[in-house]
Amino acid sequence: HVSSLAVAGVVTSALAAVRAGKPSKTARQFFGDSSSSYASFDPAKELGVQDPIGFWDPLGLSADKDEATFKRRRAVEIKHGRIAMYATIGYIVPEYYKFPGYLSPSLGLKFSDVPNGLAALSK
Repeated sequence: HVSSLAVAGVVTSALAAVRAGKPSKTARQFFGDSSSSYASFDPAKELGVQDPIGFWDPLGLSADKDEATFKRRRAVEIKHGRIAMYATIGYIVPEYYKFPGYLSPSLGLKFSDVPNGLAALSK
C-alpha cells in the first residue's frame, strides 16, 4: 500500500507540474531529467558484460539508457529464466519417477496410468 501511495504522489506531482508549465523537481528526478548532477547510466558497464561479445542488445531496448527500466527488465528476465528451469524439471522428472498410489481413488486413476508430457492432456 505504501508503494502505491508513493507512485500516486509522484504521478500527481508530475501532472501538477505539467499543468503549471514547468516540471517539478520530483518529476525531473523520477523521469530522468538530463540536467541532473548524477552520472548518466551506461548499461554497457553493468555486471555481466563480458568479452568477447561485450554488451549485447540487438533490439536496442537499452537505447534510452533508463536505469530503472534496465533493472526491471533484468529482474524480469531472471524470474522468467527460473520459471523456465522449473518447467523443464517438471517435464523431465516424470520420465524417471512416478508417485505411488492413486491420483483419483474415486475414478481408480493411478499416477502410473497418466502418460508423460503433452500426452497427459489427452488422458
